[in-house]
Amino acid sequence: MKRVLKAFKGHKHICFLDFEGTQFSHEMIAYGAVLVTIDKNGYIIKRKAPIKRLVKPKNAIGRYVENLTGITRLDIDRFGVSFSQAMKDLKKYCGLVFKKCSFVTFGNHDIRILNQSISYNLDSPKELCKVIKSNYVDFQAIISEFIKDEKNNVLSLAHYMDVFHLKFDGTAHDPQYDATNLATLYDTFMKQKDVVLTEFRKNIGRITYHPAPVDKVMKKLANGQAVTPEDLDTFMKEYIA
Repeated sequence: MKRVLKAFKGHKHICFLDFEGTQFSHEMIAYGAVLVTIDKNGYIIKRKAPIKRLVKPKNAIGRYVENLTGITRLDIDRFGVSFSQAMKDLKKYCGLVFKKCSFVTFGNHDIRILNQSISYNLDSPKELCKVIKSNYVDFQAIISEFIKDEKNNVLSLAHYMDVFHLKFDGTAHDPQYDATNLATLYDTFMKQKDVVLTEFRKNIGRITYHPAPVDKVMKKLANGQAVTPEDLDTFMKEYIA
């Protein structure tokens, strides 16, 4: 899809990311990443084994986040690294393509976590973080343009996978699995254009924020009915009568 490839600025490598953050300060406590190579169509042709890092925050994690992610302060104290080291590890993982790579997340909360972690860590590698932010792409914003639920709401990662009949691999809110499942969803979205078209048609048929005459036209089209310019004129005349 040209719409998606344009967002990647010609990059042939994508690093799918998922950040987990604290409950209140929204600092990073973990990330998962998987680096892929794409072809000219945007299809994934190579995947690198994913990585996961636990990251030491300056503030408390929060019980809700501990229950959601399974990550405790004890885990982080035993196995975590500093935010600075975690970002350096990500750069090392991406290797020579780090500066020529798009960083894809599901939703924009991950960037908030990145920014909060930068603000709480005076030794944060700002140049590395700048590369990530300047090449960041929110895949949720892209897919939700075409696919939403019956009430016109954005779906979760797991529910978008359900649309394409994909099985969620691993445990939700484990950043490594969230990153790898995001990569799978992206690749399927790019390849299964028939599913995207079907869902997009449903989505258009449910939109109600344009003028009533246009709404009638769009609903007829979404239902497979033919509409002429004369039909639009009729709907407009009825509307202003």
